[in-house]
Amino acid sequence: MVIELVRKVFLGKGTYCSVSLVVHKHDNKKYALKVLKLHENTSEREKDNALAEIRYLASVQHPNVICYKAAFIDEPSSSLCLVMEYANSGDLAQRIKYLRENDQMF
Repeated sequence: MVIELVRKVFLGKGTYCSVSLVVHKHDNKKYALKVLKLHENTSEREKDNALAEIRYLASVQHPNVICYKAAFIDEPSSSLCLVMEYANSGDLAQRIKYLRENDQMF
């Protein structure tokens, strides 16, 4: 899967990684690129958690779960990269917050 950044759109950051919007070079589909920077001091637990997430996402196929597309190591930046389906309507936390603010239920 060949990808390129779409104007370096930053989507968010977690404890161990950052997420950006990317686009497939050939079909222009949007994906989320999760990047885990691997430092010399990256713990084995952090690496194990990242690999477990990749295995889990690769094994699950459900319409309500973000779909795994690819994973690779970016050698120049020493990063583990995970390409996933892009949730253009936001994530579950955003949806819950919106519904609460508007006194609505699922």
